Amino acid sequence: MSESGIHVVAGLGPVGRAVIDELVGRGLAVRAIARRPVPDLPVEVEVVRADITDIDDARRAMTGASVVYHAASAPYDRWPRLLPPLMSGIVAGATASGARIVYADNLYAYGPVDGPLTEDLPPRATGPNGRVRANLAAELMAAHASGRVRATIGRASDYFGPRGRQSTAGERLFEPAIAGKTAQVLGNPDLAHTFTYLPDFARDLVTLGTRDEAFGEIWHVPNAETISTREFATLVFAAAGQPPKVQVLPAALLAVAAVFSPTLRAVREQQYQRTSRWIVDHSKFASAFGVEVTPRDEAIAATLAWFASAGRSSADA
Repeated sequence: MSESGIHVVAGLGPVGRAVIDELVGRGLAVRAIARRPVPDLPVEVEVVRADITDIDDARRAMTGASVVYHAASAPYDRWPRLLPPLMSGIVAGATASGARIVYADNLYAYGPVDGPLTEDLPPRATGPNGRVRANLAAELMAAHASGRVRATIGRASDYFGPRGRQSTAGERLFEPAIAGKTAQVLGNPDLAHTFTYLPDFARDLVTLGTRDEAFGEIWHVPNAETISTREFATLVFAAAGQPPKVQVLPAALLAVAAVFSPTLRAVREQQYQRTSRWIVDHSKFASAFGVEVTPRDEAIAATLAWFASAGRSSADA
């Protein structure tokens, strides 16, 4: 598939911003859809103000698009209500323009898994956030199967990287490491757990968007070799020049806090990912497109640099 045409990014959170950086780095024409002004996008990016839950707005914003990258999300505790209209708008807009859809997804649809995660696992989500993710993926693949739109799905594990604050390996790990304080983790930190580096995820999503054979399929993006959460945290602290300080948040405390916090209730829904091994198999992607993964030490260093810079910016504001 040619890389020509307009590549539209819907959703300007950490995943969407990483996709924009990747597209701009490849010299492609990029359009970002935003509901409000975004001050720090690259100058090469065209910005269209639109609400993609409004079908007419979505169609207008995606006019002339060749590929639409669906990285739009919502507050964690409101996924069941807010994510379906986002998917409906993106499918409608892409259909009207004849654009292909690349959906940036996570692994929640599978539910608890015994063994490595592969793309052929059935959806067995146990809570509302997982079920809505499973339903959205099924809806998108059904739209592809019907010929309404061409679509593909790229799935990542818990991510880390620049701008990746709200993640298991986000600000709750990198900020304490920089400050030499204690990082709190969920579940058993001595179990193997796959983490995805955001720029790698973005690069692989763009690869999917520019390869004909990617469409109609679900893909697990490649990651560095899986190690335990404690080992990962130890590497982060070491790179920050600090001794490792990791504390497990007691499950009972999380349960009590979840009673009062909708966000923590949603977090607790996925606790099974942290009480058993969570190893993502990316051999399907590797066989089709090869593997390019940023060395873990480089990825951690870049993430620490971003968090350090973001902290200085906040202090200066």
